[in-house]
Formats: sequence, C-alpha cells, structure tokens
Amino acid sequence: MVSESSKETRELSRLLDIMARLRDPQNGCPWDLEQDFASIAPYTLEEAYEVAEAIERLVPEDLCDELGDLLFQVVFHAQMAKERGWFGFAEVVTAINEKLVRRHPHVFGEETVADASQQTLAWERHKARERAAKGVVADGALDGVPLALPALVRAQKLQRRAARVGFDWTEIQDVIAKLEEELEELKQALETQEPLQRVREELGDLIFSGVNLARFLDADAESLLRAANSKFESRFRVVEKLAGEQQRDMQDCTLEELEAYWRQAKQQAG
Repeated sequence: MVSESSKETRELSRLLDIMARLRDPQNGCPWDLEQDFASIAPYTLEEAYEVAEAIERLVPEDLCDELGDLLFQVVFHAQMAKERGWFGFAEVVTAINEKLVRRHPHVFGEETVADASQQTLAWERHKARERAAKGVVADGALDGVPLALPALVRAQKLQRRAARVGFDWTEIQDVIAKLEEELEELKQALETQEPLQRVREELGDLIFSGVNLARFLDADAESLLRAANSKFESRFRVVEKLAGEQQRDMQDCTLEELEAYWRQAKQQAG
C-alpha cells in the first residue's frame, strides 16, 4: 500500500513536471509561455476568491478543485522565478516552513501563549523583528499593510493595527454612534448640495465605519459583503421569475410592483 505522504510527494512532483512542460520554450503551451508575473497576478487573486466562495458553499469537491487551481498559481509563479534564476518551488516551501516554525515558538520552542489574542500580538512582534532584520524600519503602526489588498480587507487591517496601539473604541455603542454620525454627515452633504467629490468622501467614511462595526462584531467585512451580494442576487432572480410568471417585463413594472415582488422574494427566502 502506498502511504499518503508518498502519494503527496508523487503528485506534487507530477504537478511541477506538468508546469515545466507547459513553459518549455520548444514544445510548451503558447499561452503559458506568453505569461509573466504581472499577467498571472490577476488570475492568482481570482483563484483565491474562488477558494473563498467554495468555502462558503461548503461543497468538498468544489473546494478541492479550487484549492488545486490556487496551488497551480503558486507553482506557475515559482516556475517563472526558476527560469530567471531567482528561486524554485523548493525554496518557496522551505521559506514558509521556516517562517511557520519561527513564528510559532509556543509550538516548536519554549515560549507559551495564553490564548489566540496573545498569539496574534506575538505574531506581529515576530513580523516586526523579521522586517527589522531585513533593514525595513517601520515608522508607524500602519506600515506594512499592502496597498494592493481589496479596499474592505485593507480597511479592516488598518483598523486592527490602530487598535493595537490603543486607537480604538471600547464599546460597540460608540462604533454604532460613529456610523450614525457618518450617515448624518452624508445626508447633510446631499441636502446642502455639496460638490460630488465631497459627497463621495462622506460615503467613503460611512463605508469605513461600517467595516469598523464588522470588526467589532468579529466578522470579516469582505465575507459579509459577499454574502449580501449573494442574497441580493438570489432574491433578484426570484423577482425576475415572479415578473415572468405574470408575463411582465421588469422595465415596464412600476416601483410599487417591483417592491411587491421583492417582498415575495424575501418571504420565499424565509
């Protein structure tokens, strides 16, 4: 019987071989050969989001498939790096192995942590020491939060960083009050016909405060919005179906009729 570790090693080796053949200058795939780090990066992000979506659906087969697609992205980047003489897949694995051991001294060393919160703080201290060792000096608590992150994710990370140095509300009622304050400022900007840029700025502040409320509820803002998108899409399709059953074109329906369909859709959803 073949052990699980042997199977994993064999299949991973096969994946690396497939990737090398796809990038072979003589007999490789023309599309794969045309790619570089910049052109592949959007696919890497897309595959990460598809993994998140598969997790929300909780379909094991889909999650397995999407994780494979994401792994392929790592292999693709590693192959291109190997071609440039930078590093290969083995170096990528070695780097993450060493990092995980280094950042978990309470598991692989002698340190102890009381709970997950303490571990989060310890993790940030380890990261800070690693940045310092590389000569990267962090001048502020918000340094190192990548600009390329999705806006909701970055907002939540910025807020968490600020909270670690005490810049945070202590009660959720204060967070809600801030959200209401930002909503009032947006209303005022609209009522006084402020310039569009000013209105947009106030709307951005409102969204940022909404992300802060999600953080206080120990929820991920990005996941919440994906769930809201999914709920809206599901209910809207029911509205389309209801209109079609009455042989009505949605564009010809009044707002009151559409609202009635929407209420039915909500009732059907439970």
